[in-house]
Amino acid sequence: MSTFSGLSTALSSLNAQRAAMEITGQNIANVNTPGYTRQRADMTPVSAGQTASLFSQGAKIGNGVRITDISRLGDIFLDARVRTTTSSASYLTARAEVYERLESTINEPSDDGISAQLNKLWTSFQDLSNNPQTLATKQVVLENAKQVQQGIASGYSAVSTQWNQVRAEVEAHVTEVNTTATAVAELNGQIRQTLVSGGNPNELIDQRGQLLNSLSALTGSTVRFQDDGTADVYVGGNPLVQANASRTLTVAGATAITGATDAASAVKVVWDRPGNPAVSFDGGQIAGKLSALAPATDGGILTTAANHYNTIAESLADKVNALHNAPPLFDLGAGPYAATLSVAITNPADIQAGAVGAGDFDGSVADALSQLGIATDGPDALWQTAAIATGVAAKATADSATVAYAAQSTAEGLHIAATSVDTDEETVNLLSYQRAYQAAARVMTTVDEMLDQLINRTGVVGR
Repeated sequence: MSTFSGLSTALSSLNAQRAAMEITGQNIANVNTPGYTRQRADMTPVSAGQTASLFSQGAKIGNGVRITDISRLGDIFLDARVRTTTSSASYLTARAEVYERLESTINEPSDDGISAQLNKLWTSFQDLSNNPQTLATKQVVLENAKQVQQGIASGYSAVSTQWNQVRAEVEAHVTEVNTTATAVAELNGQIRQTLVSGGNPNELIDQRGQLLNSLSALTGSTVRFQDDGTADVYVGGNPLVQANASRTLTVAGATAITGATDAASAVKVVWDRPGNPAVSFDGGQIAGKLSALAPATDGGILTTAANHYNTIAESLADKVNALHNAPPLFDLGAGPYAATLSVAITNPADIQAGAVGAGDFDGSVADALSQLGIATDGPDALWQTAAIATGVAAKATADSATVAYAAQSTAEGLHIAATSVDTDEETVNLLSYQRAYQAAARVMTTVDEMLDQLINRTGVVGR
């Protein structure tokens, strides 16, 4: 190494250590930035070359150091694990939230739930059988019948309202998916252009990573990374994003719970292209909420609950009217029965306590009606079975969601541990780069003194 080349070597170190300190500063600045992945400077020694000549002085010393790349310390396998666990957890959490809201409307067991209202109705019939000639007991029966009817109608209305809310949420999620997919496509274009021009797209990749996680949470999407730096996003095996182009989704199907009767009318998300093929989701919030909106024949959570209310209303009217048929106590209406069920009698005197012609003190009909509360095929038994089934399904779904959330939290913890900024580590790196910078500066000062001695002192003797 010549004296002048020593200056070049020291200068390369100054440049490299300064750039490394700037990268460390970038890390420290983003220690609390969500989704930021720490970066490192990749340093490579500059070779002196192997050219030989007549005046070769033997092995040559290298020509310093240079930064070849700024590495983003991410892990594609941990990224994929986070997306997979997020997809599963989001799907189960969406279903658990639907069940939680549904249970709050069922309100069982309670003092004002349908079970309690039915019990009051049967008790009032029992009282009527003991006092068949009393108008006041008939008035109590009539009021309790109205309460049962209103309770069933209110429960059905709550399920219908929840169905409408969940469908609106699906539409909002689909809009979010379309917006996010467009943003991913735009970032793909920027990342590819940056790489082509020799720039550093690490921050753009971090932004895209957060958007990819959002898409996984919504749709259960998968990602394939390409050699040009772009990321293709697939939903159900079909491309949502390819390079810098994205596709659009839209919602189709029933707009009310009464319309979701079969697969053809079910609420679905479709591709916005000719033929509107349905999107097949592998997980995510949208899939979870679509499962709640599905027809009862396909296990839809809310449509099944609505059918329970209709079944209870039909059973109540059929069982009661079979005994109280002159006149019938309930009118089912045109349907859905839970919404159109009404009390047909308005005058308490029309409440039937005994058999026709048996006299005012016969309470046989009222007694038979009171026994419906313990009938194995009566409205109470049907309602208890439906409420228990809903509760069991809700508990199982909530437990599954808890397990899935724990797996997601573990994956995110591992991801954060591998990619997040550690201030202690950055402080040590900063000190290391600083000391290297100072040492390189000292080398440059030393070489300068040597050159001063060489230029200004050589050939001067005895002065």
